[in-house]
Amino acid sequence: MARANRRLNRAARYQRYADGPDPLAPPADLSEAIDAVGRDVMAGTSAEAALREFLRRGGRDQTGLDDLARQVAERRRALTRDHHLDGTLHEVRELLDRALRAERAQLARDVDLDDGDRALAELQLDSLPPSPAGAVAELSEYRWQSREARDAYDEIKDLLGREVLDQRFAGMKTALENASDADREAVAEMLRDLDDLLDAHARGDDTPEQFDDFMAKHGASFPEQPGDVDALIDALAARAAAAQRLRNSMTAEQRAELDALAQQAFGSPDLMQSLERLDGTLRALRPGQDWSGSEGMDGEQGLGLGDGTGVFQDLADLDALAEQLAQQSHGSSLDDVDLDALRRQLGEQAAVDAAALRRLEKALRDSGALRRRADGMLALTPRAMRQLGKNLLRDVAAKMSGRAGRRELRSAGGLGDRSGASREWAFGDTEPWDVTRTITNAVTRTAAGGGRTDGGVRIEIGDVEVHETDARTQACVALLVDTSFSMAMEDRWVPMKRTALALHTLITSRFRGDDLQLIGFGRHAEVMPIEQLVALDAKWDKGTNLHHALLLANRHFRQHPTAQPVLLIVTDGEPTSHLEPGGEVFFDYPPHPVTILRAVEQLDVARRLGAHTTFFRLGDDPGLARFVDGMARRVDGTVTAPDLDDLGAAVVGSYVRTRATEPPA
Repeated sequence: MARANRRLNRAARYQRYADGPDPLAPPADLSEAIDAVGRDVMAGTSAEAALREFLRRGGRDQTGLDDLARQVAERRRALTRDHHLDGTLHEVRELLDRALRAERAQLARDVDLDDGDRALAELQLDSLPPSPAGAVAELSEYRWQSREARDAYDEIKDLLGREVLDQRFAGMKTALENASDADREAVAEMLRDLDDLLDAHARGDDTPEQFDDFMAKHGASFPEQPGDVDALIDALAARAAAAQRLRNSMTAEQRAELDALAQQAFGSPDLMQSLERLDGTLRALRPGQDWSGSEGMDGEQGLGLGDGTGVFQDLADLDALAEQLAQQSHGSSLDDVDLDALRRQLGEQAAVDAAALRRLEKALRDSGALRRRADGMLALTPRAMRQLGKNLLRDVAAKMSGRAGRRELRSAGGLGDRSGASREWAFGDTEPWDVTRTITNAVTRTAAGGGRTDGGVRIEIGDVEVHETDARTQACVALLVDTSFSMAMEDRWVPMKRTALALHTLITSRFRGDDLQLIGFGRHAEVMPIEQLVALDAKWDKGTNLHHALLLANRHFRQHPTAQPVLLIVTDGEPTSHLEPGGEVFFDYPPHPVTILRAVEQLDVARRLGAHTTFFRLGDDPGLARFVDGMARRVDGTVTAPDLDDLGAAVVGSYVRTRATEPPA
């Protein structure tokens, strides 16, 4: 058995997992994404655009599309900046110079050579045209005296043949180095068979068996290992188009030199004729390829024909990746990003980052955080709203900790008597711990994870359970939020929404017996579900109708006569509109005395209903300060003037303080 295991181990082969998503990849963390998407939605961005914006920016520990696109752009700039296109011409010149130096040296030291033959040879060498292509052509009939010179000259023809083949078939330059006549004949046979296969495909006469036979015979020439004839044509056409773009990028002189030199490839023009026929067939089969593009390259590193074609293929890859990462096309998603191309061009980490973004996008769409509305647009679901609200409450808790907030939240624990049941601790819970259940949870978790408990057990926050209580009182809460144009103009729109969502989450998750009504008031007031308020676009109509908002709040209080009324008002301006008896909206600025009177009347009604009132004044307007202070004194309420960043903590803290206080007898 041991010997068998060793044999199995020796035979094991490891490679990249490619059968679907990586099973070992960490799960996507949706919390930060939902928070970012929700924040942008509250600012007036559509959920679709907010999701794309987050994917572009990335997260704290997540590379975004913008950074990947930047890497693509830098890679592209480096390719065009560092290279020039006459690498093959440079190699030919060097080989030609070596051949001529060796030949002249041999003529000078060969004492057995006839003086007339020496003079004729020197005359031929001295009269060579300056063009490398012309010199190579004239030397085709020259009788070399130096073996070293002849070898260098033959290397020119060999180099040209390998370069022109490498342009169409990646890796040929290396594969055919020191090639024999048999190797060259094998290439010629491959080109003939390929021509037959493509002609048959163009006519619609090819068969899978014909392709399989071709690959069995010539598969070593195609490192891409295409699976069918269409994949073969795609690979060949992409490289041929890159070769054409390389040619388009050369100067007219460079093109003329290389065209003339190419006729010397392997000492025969037949190769070029075969390749030109192949290019024509590929153009007809794949006209959608970019056959006309060009690039400016003036760097220091010379590119041969094959390497240059590879660079132009890289540029095509990078251009396609830039378009995929931009996600500008209708219906585009991260599934469009070619991870293999990204890995080739930018390395493994870039592909890992893109795959993580793809998992995140899919998780957001599949987790129930986003839904597709009837109009086809994405929207936040109630589940996402709850998650966003939890994140906001976490922020509120952080702001309240270290100040009165921690003490205030503890005081909420006195809201009821134990019911005998327990539940998992949640933000805002201050009931006593159920120690037995908490320790049991910690022990069970540790044992399930393979840990030992004989050395002690560490309690984590998820282990904690608290005693359930039955509420002694029920609160009826009205949160009035100013939605006038000044709130948007002064960048108070998003903090207002975040505050409303934090309070809504706290009440619906922790104080389920309380009844919260959200009322937005601008030129007129409206009761809004949390989803509507969060998605509310900025309103630019003038008017702050506190009168109408208080009417709706008082109606809410009357519908819950046994509950403790809590009135929370967030505003940045004095009342400038009110409802007339017929339902019309009256507006005037500066505030009309009747408008102030109507608001005061409804605030008095709230006081008579027993409401505990808190104003949250935003901004430093003296008129607003005087009005709010006077209104608060009138109803024995309180005034808070928080910074925008502290608005959520101020509202939640006020609610918890009020909620912990028994209603007056």
